[in-house]
Amino acid sequence: MQGIIVIKCGGSTMDQLPDSFFQAIARLQQEGRQIVIVHGGGPAINNMLDRVQIVPQFVDGLRVTCEDTLRVVEMVLCGSINKVLVRRLTQAGAKAWGVSGIDGQTLIAQKTAKPLGWVGEITKADTTIPQTILAQGYVPVIAPLSVSEDGADTYNINADVAAGAIAAALAAEKLIMVTDVPGILRPQADGTKAVVAQTSAAEIQDMIQSGIISGGMIPKVQAALDALGEGVDQVVICRGTAEDLLGVCAGEAVGTTVRMNVNHAN
Repeated sequence: MQGIIVIKCGGSTMDQLPDSFFQAIARLQQEGRQIVIVHGGGPAINNMLDRVQIVPQFVDGLRVTCEDTLRVVEMVLCGSINKVLVRRLTQAGAKAWGVSGIDGQTLIAQKTAKPLGWVGEITKADTTIPQTILAQGYVPVIAPLSVSEDGADTYNINADVAAGAIAAALAAEKLIMVTDVPGILRPQADGTKAVVAQTSAAEIQDMIQSGIISGGMIPKVQAALDALGEGVDQVVICRGTAEDLLGVCAGEAVGTTVRMNVNHAN
């Protein structure tokens, strides 16, 4: 039996995802592939924050979440964004089931010590809910919110981090991070940027220190490294085209493939 594939859809790409992307997921599901989707929703959250006159704040690419912001995040992620994705998957012919990391304590977290407010650091990812949904023939569509061990508090979780934790807990075959760029980009001598086809944990640390990887890409690659460290075989960062998605699932060289170790001589 083929392994589970976790797909993380970034909030910045949500409105840009073509119908063919969802049709590709439906096709994969019909072929017997087990797909799990974890989604963000940054732009939609920012739009709602603007409407209620709350100014978004970020530290190292991570959202600062005050109590008022948390209520907006929960409303947007668990409400409009999650259901739009479920609806588009259904229209494309897939069977989808929307939940959040709060449901069934799928994501348990503790409040971060960083100055980010109600943002959690995941301590446990429970696979009971996504596995149950998969067993019923549906694609779990998971919003990245978490709950404390005692169930008293809700925390916002960066979607990249949530996807990495869920992929690791599911022992996923692949984690695909869909973003608005074709992969990790390295500056060239002629001023252009080229996609890094494959890279390793050590090379990623070098690229962060040199500034090649910066901003919102940092939590992506850190989540990728965490997932690899927990047993996920590979993480692919790519754009959300049907061709890219189907190519990655077929084992083709698409975007940036991150493994724990890479032998560039092969």
